[in-house]
Amino acid sequence: MIKRIVTPGMAANCYLVSCEKTNKAFIIDPGAGCEMILNTIKENKMDISLIILTHGHFDHIGAVESLRKDLQAKVAIHKNDADMLVSSEKNLSRFVGMDIALSPADVLLEDDEKIVIGELEVKVLHTPGHTSGGICLLTEQGLFSGDTLFAGSIGRTDFPGGSMSQLLQSIKEKIMILNDDIVVYPGHESNTTIGRERRTNPFINGVI
Repeated sequence: MIKRIVTPGMAANCYLVSCEKTNKAFIIDPGAGCEMILNTIKENKMDISLIILTHGHFDHIGAVESLRKDLQAKVAIHKNDADMLVSSEKNLSRFVGMDIALSPADVLLEDDEKIVIGELEVKVLHTPGHTSGGICLLTEQGLFSGDTLFAGSIGRTDFPGGSMSQLLQSIKEKIMILNDDIVVYPGHESNTTIGRERRTNPFINGVI
């Protein structure tokens, strides 16, 4: 089961992903809207053990501390973005009049690492470019692409740690090798598929 919550403020997508056999579940990118997220968890009887962050920007981490406390869940992020959690300057919240500084992550992720939640297997794909520690998460339900790949676009690379060449390389080597029918669940806006982006995304079609 996948539940998408469009969080208030920056309209980032938070995903709740659960194993339907066991109700074991995890959260991806809770940027805001803690009560909305908790209500959805309760309504669907999800047993949350882990919060996985695709990268460390404030619009994807804002509700982490509250959820971590309420759910007693561990927090995971790629090791290259770990310092963004604890610094409002590095996660950019300071520059929009906020001051989000969290406790350190419990789990530091590596490329190709596999995480098991219930009977779900989650594969970590390190896809630097939007940030140096940006990741995508590949499951049997689809690819959760964070701010690496969007429907018709790709992530910004003009923030600290960003690199257009690195992002395009990540998409080429880690994402475009996947099957066309895989559904992509991005960090903002609507779902897409690998095949659709291969055919129509102007940053990919004819470039990668």
